[in-house]
Amino acid sequence: MKQRKLGNKEVSAIGIGCMNVSWIWSNGAALDPVRRLESAIPAIHAGLDAGITLLDTADIYAPTWEDVGHNEVFVAEALRTWSGTKEQKDKVLIATKGGITRSDGEVWGRDGSLDYLVRAAEASATHLGVQQLDLWQHHRLDPSIDFETQFENVMALKERGLTKQVGVSNYDAKQLLKAIEIGGTPDQGGLVSIQNEFSPRYRHDLDVLEICEEYGIAFFPWSPLGGVRTKAAISDSSAFEEVASKYSASPYAIALAWEMKTSSSVLPIPGATRAETVLDCITATEIELSDDDFDYLNQNLPTEAAVSDELTPKPNHRA
Repeated sequence: MKQRKLGNKEVSAIGIGCMNVSWIWSNGAALDPVRRLESAIPAIHAGLDAGITLLDTADIYAPTWEDVGHNEVFVAEALRTWSGTKEQKDKVLIATKGGITRSDGEVWGRDGSLDYLVRAAEASATHLGVQQLDLWQHHRLDPSIDFETQFENVMALKERGLTKQVGVSNYDAKQLLKAIEIGGTPDQGGLVSIQNEFSPRYRHDLDVLEICEEYGIAFFPWSPLGGVRTKAAISDSSAFEEVASKYSASPYAIALAWEMKTSSSVLPIPGATRAETVLDCITATEIELSDDDFDYLNQNLPTEAAVSDELTPKPNHRA
């Protein structure tokens, strides 16, 4: 499988976002333990068999506040039970996140204090069954702590040996530049990745992408299939289906190929709990969109969604 750079590592050009295994959606849907074993773990195994070496998780991906770490435990189980060799398993990079709190009664908040981030990283390592994390990403900023102090706390996790590499999530362009100023570039042992929303229907972070390209920082789009997951979502643009037919591919694979052609920094991490979905997403790495098709897609993108309120600071709660 094609590779892309992530800090001092080379990883598969596409990864798997594992959140859906543990998340309870607004309709109350979540994978029960039987389905998890029968569907989600084989899906991860299918991706690993096909050459995927990047799995994304987070401490808060869990059915309830009492199960924080649920998804990390799942990812560890999926990797442990995979039939790959030790050498193959050692090449798999697990990226996790911390900095959001979930406490008694489903009270959500953010905590960027050094004490909390250290405890969160240590807990993630325990859930994943490792001595040192591969990549720890700061999930969201804590509005109660000044940026410089907070990002120094993030970098302290690497300095203390809790993680090999450090990334961020949901930072805007100005914040990303400040983080680079404080922590350095990947070549300087600093920030190696950012995870923000990006898809054909959500394109507000093109300025962040430009910064990533300039400094060699990997960009993980979360919700990378936003706008093409259903026909209704792209009712104002059939371009992805038209182009998909030319490449004998699905519109989902074309969307991921479009993202990877948009920037060499992009490393999509589509969520999937079925093997066939994982394998379909992987086909995007083999699609070389022509310049004409790329331009056609750019001229016929779905109506852009409003800026997500995910970046709006919420009242903080210290767990």
